[in-house]
Order: sequence, then structure tokens, then C-alpha cells
Amino acid sequence: MEVINIHHPYKNTEIPKDDVVLVLGFFDGVHLGHQKVIETAREEADRKNVKLAVMTFNHHPSVVFQKIDHKKMKYITTVEQKVKRMEEANVDILYIVEFTSAFAGLKPQDFVDQYIVGLHAVTAVAGFDYTYGKAEIAGMSHLPGYAKERFDIIEVPKQTQGEDKISSTNIRKMMAEGNMEGANAFLGYTYELSGMVVHGDKRGRTLGFPTANIKIPQKSLLPLGGVYAVKIQVANNWYMGMAQIGYNITFEKDRPMTIEVNILDFDEDIYGEQVSVQWCHFLRKEMKFDGVEGLITQLKIDEEDTRKYFTYKGVM
Repeated sequence: MEVINIHHPYKNTEIPKDDVVLVLGFFDGVHLGHQKVIETAREEADRKNVKLAVMTFNHHPSVVFQKIDHKKMKYITTVEQKVKRMEEANVDILYIVEFTSAFAGLKPQDFVDQYIVGLHAVTAVAGFDYTYGKAEIAGMSHLPGYAKERFDIIEVPKQTQGEDKISSTNIRKMMAEGNMEGANAFLGYTYELSGMVVHGDKRGRTLGFPTANIKIPQKSLLPLGGVYAVKIQVANNWYMGMAQIGYNITFEKDRPMTIEVNILDFDEDIYGEQVSVQWCHFLRKEMKFDGVEGLITQLKIDEEDTRKYFTYKGVM
């Protein structure tokens, strides 16, 4: 897959001359709804014997429009994770547009001329709720007027599970509730965070439950704080683990938030390793104990519950 970063205004020499089927969207999460849009476009590209291209943005438009503080904006998928998902979806070209105020100021007709026609789209594919400006003048129903018969248009309808729309908003809501089964069902894969193992206070070792302290990208979205049954990948091998997103409130007040994983049946030093953590099942909220004895008792219960979960699922 070819990844092309675009800063507005782009030069024509930056854009491959091949005709493409072009998919439009932000694709945070690359969830099942997004996957349906991309699969539909892949079929169209194969039918027309052209390449499949996707256009997305380096950050959410709401950051530029000051609806969300850029320091507080968290993503279900980072740009790097999005690239990986697009490659897995057999996308040929991924355009990552830097969403600036200049780009945001494009009128709908200019957007269509420069970022659909200009990218040599023979077909534009997007979800039913895609907009390229104010919704009242730049929704999918308005696109044929701006297209002026220069390209075909495919609008993919709303995707649902049960009565619920598959959307990034609903996935965020479920993650905020610790409902990883629901979030993962909408994603179509198990939610994953990647980061480096860094040094912590090593208190877990004294308790008999050594942990890997994971430093993740600042922009990654975290599930609800608490303890989870997880899978962790270390050097291409996957292990069961129990992870806590929390503040270790039993020992001190006002500690920074950490992500710590006790890797079951594992006893190696892995500082500096890049690892990936898949968030499978919420076990409990973080609890404050009167002393280490109560904490150790609970950790033993958490380990038992983690093993039971993966035995029941038959995945480890």
C-alpha cells in the first residue's frame, strides 16, 4: 500500500495519475461500518479494474473547529494503527490529508473538484452520513450536483447490530462503560493498544504479581479505569494477562495514571520492548484496600477470573 501525506494545497505531481475508486471518511476505529464501506469500494474497484484509494485525515476535524481541545482528543485508532488496518483491507493508496483551517475552509464544490476529481476518482464511495462541509449543503444527497457527472457515487447505508448503529460514538460509549465485548463486536476485532514497557515502582514484584508498565501514545483512547482480562503480545508471542488502568490508590494519593499488565505464566524482563495489549473483558473497578493482604487476596481472585474467562472463550 502506498501512503501519501497531503498538505493543502497540494501539487498535482504529488497525486498518482491512475484512476481510482475513492473512499471518503475519517475512519476512527476502522469498525465494521467502515469496513463495509471499504469492502463495497473494493468490489467496485475490482469491477472497474482500477486501484482502491482511501482519503482520511491526520486528526479529527473537531480539533480545527475548536469543538474539542486537541490535548484532550483521544482516538480509537492512531494514524499508525489506521494505516495497518487499511493495509489489511487491501487498500492500494491511502491519502492522509492534514486537516488545517485552510483545508477546512474549502467550499463544497472546491472540495469535490480538488479532492475527488483531482485525485482521479471514477467512483466516490462513502457512508450515508459523510459530509464535506456543513451538512445542509454538503451531505451525500448534494454530491451528485457537485459531481456534474464526472464520477459515479456509491452511498453505503447505515450498518447496525440489533437496533444500534455501528459507529465510533457508540464504541466510545461502550469503552467508557468497560463494555469491551460490545465495543469489540462493533469493531470487528479486539481493541488493541501498543506501547513500550517502561520502569515503574516494581511494587508488583513484592506482592508476587510483577507487572509490565506500558507507556502508550498520548492520543490513544483508554477504556474505563479498572482491571481487565487481556492478551499481550511480547516478541510475536501472545500471553494471557490481567491489566489495570488506574492510580494504585492503595499505596498513595495523587499518583499518575498507569497501565500495568501482570502477564500470566511469564517471567522475563522486557523493559524497552514494544508490546500490544488486547482488551477483552472488564473484571472490576479499581479498589482501595486497607493493606497489602487484602490486595493480594483480590489479585489472586483476578487471576482466577482471568484464567476462567480465557478457558471459557477457548482462545488461549
